[in-house]
Amino acid sequence: MGESIKPEDLAKAINSEMKRYADVVTDDIKECVKDAADEVKSEIRDNAPVLTGKYKKSWGIVKSKEDKDGIILIVRSKDRYRLTHLLENGHVKRGGGRVRAIPHIGPAEEKGKRKLIEDIEKKITEK
Repeated sequence: MGESIKPEDLAKAINSEMKRYADVVTDDIKECVKDAADEVKSEIRDNAPVLTGKYKKSWGIVKSKEDKDGIILIVRSKDRYRLTHLLENGHVKRGGGRVRAIPHIGPAEEKGKRKLIEDIEKKITEK
């Protein structure tokens, strides 16, 4: 006679496999987030305005949080953060008139979002 599988054993096996799959997918998503952050940083550096080069070089990635469920990375200007808003959006000059905006953060962020979504979809469909 054939051996029957108990429902609780089947449930344990399914839960175990689902947990393993979730761990693998989470690791893949973390890698996608890191790649997207690198892409955003590079894109900002490539398109940032250059006077002395210090602003362009100041961009980096900071890990805000990482646990078993995910990761939060922040792309930011380390020591020139006061300039980001002024350069991205333009500003009024002291004696009148305006300084033109040089959009370099927003476009990089949008490109990074698209890359992240595409990479995650590709990783998940591979599994």
